[in-house]
Amino acid sequence: MITQRPKGTQDWYGSDMHKRTIIEAAARELCKVFNIKEVITPVFEHTVLFQRGVGETTDVVQKEMYTFEDKGHRSITLKPEGTAGAIRAYLENNMYAEPAPTKLFYVTPAFRYEQPQSGRLRQHHQFGVEFVGSKSPLVEVELITLITTLIRKIGLKDAKLHINSIGCANCRKTYNEALLAYLKQHEEHLCPTCRERMKKNPLRVIDCKVPECKEIVKDAPRTIEYLDDECREHFEELQKLLTEMNIPFEIDTGIVRGLDYYTKTVFEFVNSDGFTLCGGGRYDNLVHEIDEKQNIPSVGFGMGLERILYFLEKEQVELEPEPGVELYVGVLGKEARAQAYQLVNTLRMAGIIVETDYMDRSVKAQMKYANKLKAKYTVILGENELKENSARIKNMETGEQTEVALDAIAAYFIK
Repeated sequence: MITQRPKGTQDWYGSDMHKRTIIEAAARELCKVFNIKEVITPVFEHTVLFQRGVGETTDVVQKEMYTFEDKGHRSITLKPEGTAGAIRAYLENNMYAEPAPTKLFYVTPAFRYEQPQSGRLRQHHQFGVEFVGSKSPLVEVELITLITTLIRKIGLKDAKLHINSIGCANCRKTYNEALLAYLKQHEEHLCPTCRERMKKNPLRVIDCKVPECKEIVKDAPRTIEYLDDECREHFEELQKLLTEMNIPFEIDTGIVRGLDYYTKTVFEFVNSDGFTLCGGGRYDNLVHEIDEKQNIPSVGFGMGLERILYFLEKEQVELEPEPGVELYVGVLGKEARAQAYQLVNTLRMAGIIVETDYMDRSVKAQMKYANKLKAKYTVILGENELKENSARIKNMETGEQTEVALDAIAAYFIK
């Protein structure tokens, strides 16, 4: 057990680490262009934050949270998602006192005790954005534009935007009555969890993954049929903006998202097999749920890095390869060690990837190691090279060798 990682976790190294670095760099670069500032929140928060923010009736709160009591007898939970913590930070640090809107992004670990599956682990990592302070549907369009740009940037093609509106508290009341009336006709065929959801939050039944429940809700009333004037206008303007921006979308009335804080717009990017790449939407009541003195609209999304990697593999998308070793500096004898490492350090400070020998290998073994590293060039420094004040730089692909003075080797590579 001591050398085995816990179920549902992953060690990051090698090619996956390189891919993750590229994805994170692309996300950060886009956030810079969109003027979205990074926020880092604690890995754990007070449990009540997620109970009130995410919602008592959600699977996340009921089944999936890693919750424990700390030494001060406080209930603490490892964050299951990034939004609640970001909004808590927004409130606690009085970011609302700054000119609106506030635009925040994060790359964070998240923890959910669920059955591991493709692209979803018990410890996973989310890239998310929170846009706080605006009621305009243009905010949803901005986030969707950012996601669309990122998807295109990393080379994914099979991810289509699905949108829906689940309305606000006003139209949700009428909808819940209609949905509940429908569900009661089929109550005996619903799973035990959905029978419980009917009493507390009927909308959650629409999100159930149990096949029998999915079959029942196919013909259930949809939120889009019960929108009040404000919610309908908001949704219509969103569609108009997306159309004018040439962003293709599909209205999917089955999307309700799995967290209670959503209002009005909800969206997902889904592939042709039905796998969700990312999801988000508007949550105008979340700030108020966390701090009753505030009532500030917000929008956001979360995108799992593991899910992106899963999509990349499924579509066989090759990202830019990791840059290779430009030069391997071989060392023959202790006399040359200091000058060899001085050359290594000079080139590294110029941004050139260089390796050398740390294992006291023979020259033959060092050249084998240079081949394994796929070094483009090699040079060996030993007693003779120091005496003659010159060395041969070898092109490992062509075998061509160039005689160069020792003090000119760095200049050979620094263009």
